[in-house]
Amino acid sequence: MTAINPVTDLDVREGIAVLTLNSPPVNALSGAVRDGLHDGFQKAINDPAVKAIVLVCAGRTFIAGADITELGTGAKGASLPDVQSMMEASPKPIVAAIHGTALGGGLEVALCCHYRVAVATAQLGLPEVKLGLLPGAGGTQRLPRIVGPEMAMEMMCLGDPLVAPEALKVGLCDEIVSGDLTEGGVAFAKKLLAEKRPLVRVRDNDSRVTPARGKPEIFASFRKTHERKNRGFLAPEYIIRCVEAAVNLPFDDGIKREAELFRELLSGPQSAAQRYMFFAERQAAKIPDVPADTPLIPINRAGVLGAGTMGGGITMNLVNVGIPVTIVETSQEALDRGLKVIRTNYENTARKGRLTQADVETRMGLITPSLDMQALASADMVVEAVFENMELKKEIFRKLDAICKPGAILATNTSALDINAIAAQTKRPEYVIGTHYFSPANVMKLVEVVRGDKTAKNVIATAMALSKRIGKIGVLSGVCYGFIGNRMLFGRNVQANRTILEGASPARVDKVLTDFGFPMGPFAMSDLAGVDVGWNAKTSKGETLRDRLCEAGRRGQKTNAGYYDYKPGDRTPIPNEDVVAMIREFAASKQIRQRDVSDAEILDRCLIPMVNEGAKILSEGIAIRASDIDTVWVHGYGWPVYRGGPMHWANSMGLDKLVARMQEFAADDAAFWTPAPMLAELAAKGGGFK
Repeated sequence: MTAINPVTDLDVREGIAVLTLNSPPVNALSGAVRDGLHDGFQKAINDPAVKAIVLVCAGRTFIAGADITELGTGAKGASLPDVQSMMEASPKPIVAAIHGTALGGGLEVALCCHYRVAVATAQLGLPEVKLGLLPGAGGTQRLPRIVGPEMAMEMMCLGDPLVAPEALKVGLCDEIVSGDLTEGGVAFAKKLLAEKRPLVRVRDNDSRVTPARGKPEIFASFRKTHERKNRGFLAPEYIIRCVEAAVNLPFDDGIKREAELFRELLSGPQSAAQRYMFFAERQAAKIPDVPADTPLIPINRAGVLGAGTMGGGITMNLVNVGIPVTIVETSQEALDRGLKVIRTNYENTARKGRLTQADVETRMGLITPSLDMQALASADMVVEAVFENMELKKEIFRKLDAICKPGAILATNTSALDINAIAAQTKRPEYVIGTHYFSPANVMKLVEVVRGDKTAKNVIATAMALSKRIGKIGVLSGVCYGFIGNRMLFGRNVQANRTILEGASPARVDKVLTDFGFPMGPFAMSDLAGVDVGWNAKTSKGETLRDRLCEAGRRGQKTNAGYYDYKPGDRTPIPNEDVVAMIREFAASKQIRQRDVSDAEILDRCLIPMVNEGAKILSEGIAIRASDIDTVWVHGYGWPVYRGGPMHWANSMGLDKLVARMQEFAADDAAFWTPAPMLAELAAKGGGFK
């Protein structure tokens, strides 16, 4: 065996060269890896004893993608295009032997091999779209030539990989290897030589793209089908344009088009924001005072108190990963209703082909329903998911403390209440923690993990690890009313409501925010949640706009009327002029002058208060990092990922400009628009949130 460089070895076995990369943890395409590929292939090609070459990777995966830290910084070492050109032009067949994941640049390297074999569990894909980019190393030109333009667009615009058996069906993989991968790759190479198979250069094969030439309707149809999902994102559209180039242009011209569009995305704000979020999500798991090797509490059995929307969703999260759950309700009717919703959700998923009916029954079989809290005695962790009422939660935690075994974690799904006050009801405050799931809990990726003053480090570590285990992103928060996300939401809602009293309609405010990239505006969201949440008919005196809406029976989607009208069974909001008139009348009663409020003012007034509150949250230590705040908002509230979260957005805007804007608004409400000390200090220094 010959060491090509510190991460690459070359071994010749009976005329087959085995080029092995070993660059932990994921064999990313760093400069050293590219150098190893370049020099290794060159040596093998020039060796007359070598008849074929197998590329394989040591460790847990094939080349998992580019070295993201090099993006935009100027890569060192051999260029990837030079390596790919050498591979494609090789007079000796090159076989990629794939395990783990061949993603992004990793698959683009494999596409330059003449053949590809893989173990059955391998995954192959081009997920660059998730970083606001397109495959920039020939992927947009080679993939359509193998799988066809429609599937290529599907794979690249969604960014989801294919498992090896699926890749085999579409021609992306040539053989599934069982047993030792390297030996399988060598055996395949020997078979190529024995059968005198031709060198298959993907770039020269137009058979899959030629039928789409002169058929723009293929691309128009794809755009329309994915219009809603891709709204606001540049990368999917640029990928489609690249595939159009693959269909209509010679290969080299298509490569030039790909390079032009890749550079435009790489230098643009969307990819910068999405790359920032890629690292932010991973950074959120790192807690300075909770070491990575903190022992975890085994969670082999869980309990959920409450079978409503949140309790049912939390239960699904747990049984999805094989954790048995005892779910407790106060009445058989509520329990049956909750179980029916869970089953319906699973069966809907099965109808879409994402689960088998056997999977549905297996998961339902992991749920034990009960009307007796004593059934939670053996749970390693209990999540309380009842109505948001402090006295009720205190009572429940007193009971859980007496029922649950020593060492069991007691978690509350509260979205705003004081964890310390809840923990104080128990003799085990160190085992009490907040796990704030977002609705619908079985879908939304975020969990705010809220540490109380006395929460033990191993409990924090366990809650964070469990979030990851169930496919969520956990972000740690300290205790304050509303934690990170909801606390920041309050200021936005204050200004959204003030703008409609000053002359902007609810529909206009919502449109400004959806145009920015939110999936829903504040008033449509209020209708969805229920305008009457927290409202009491007995004490209502028409003193607020909400009072008047609720008193008029306009309580949201559930009554088909709120800030908007709704047709039965249809959640599409329909603006109502009577509501606009009601708002004007209420504003007049409060002596608020109506005027034309610009879209720019609406946006700034809704978003800047969030940043200001975020600065307070940081200075108080409620959030560890500005990027944690951004992770909460992207994954919990639908802040568009291509804008990177409120704190990243503020940095992009310039904190000095943001504070200057606050000073303009301060003429009407100086107290509300006073910059947080941290924000004012950073703006004065020309700095940003780190």
